[in-house]
Amino acid sequence: MTPRQAGLALAVIHAGLVASLGAKLLADRARLPHGWARTVPYDPDLPIRGRYVRLRLEVPVERLPADIGRWDRRSVRVEVRDDRVVAALDTAARTMAQLDSVPGGLRVSLDEPVAFFIPEHIPDPSIRPAGEELWAEVTIPRRGPPRPIRLGVMKGGALTPLEIR
Repeated sequence: MTPRQAGLALAVIHAGLVASLGAKLLADRARLPHGWARTVPYDPDLPIRGRYVRLRLEVPVERLPADIGRWDRRSVRVEVRDDRVVAALDTAARTMAQLDSVPGGLRVSLDEPVAFFIPEHIPDPSIRPAGEELWAEVTIPRRGPPRPIRLGVMKGGALTPLEIR
């Protein structure tokens, strides 16, 4: 095999790997549950990774035991209920979260943040005016952190997806 043929074979293998990953993510998006979660953005730019918004998901918690204290770290199972992401305490789950009390109950912040990549030519969508909250629609895989699909803004109780292109 000549060096040119070896290079072409390697390029075909790389293209196949990237295409298979893309196909897997599209299949997951179509078949796995997905819902909206409130986010807290931070760290919007890292030169090695490109331009992105790093998001920490904050979700309400279901089925609380009586011994829960504020700022406890617990393992949670992330689920979708009525198009919203919720967390349930589950000692067998691998996802860790920090509990925090908010008006109306407890909310958890998932320990592992997610990254939403944005084009270079648009303003940072994580910078919102007062009265607006940044939300993310995420896919909930069987293992691993949620994967962001798109961003939205909650304003006055209405959730509007952002057009990011």
